[in-house]
Amino acid sequence: MANSKSAAKRARTSERRRIRNRRFRSASRTLVRTAEQVIAQADAEAAAGAVVNAVSMLDRAAQKGIIHPNNAARRKSRLMAKYNKIGAAS
Repeated sequence: MANSKSAAKRARTSERRRIRNRRFRSASRTLVRTAEQVIAQADAEAAAGAVVNAVSMLDRAAQKGIIHPNNAARRKSRLMAKYNKIGAAS
């Protein structure tokens, strides 16, 4: 429990930010997972769209400070490596 007014306000704002950040983090994970599933099906056109959506969400989350920029870069790199494998295979 907060002992001062400023600490109470900080707790309230932190909770609001936590809820907002959770939406972005969840959405980015979902889009990455969806992209990986589409890549596994080896459908290049559908995979391209899914990868673009996932990369866009990761960039947005990094820009807003929800995830670390290096974390977003690492996830994008891994996703693109998987995507490029199906491009080379076909």
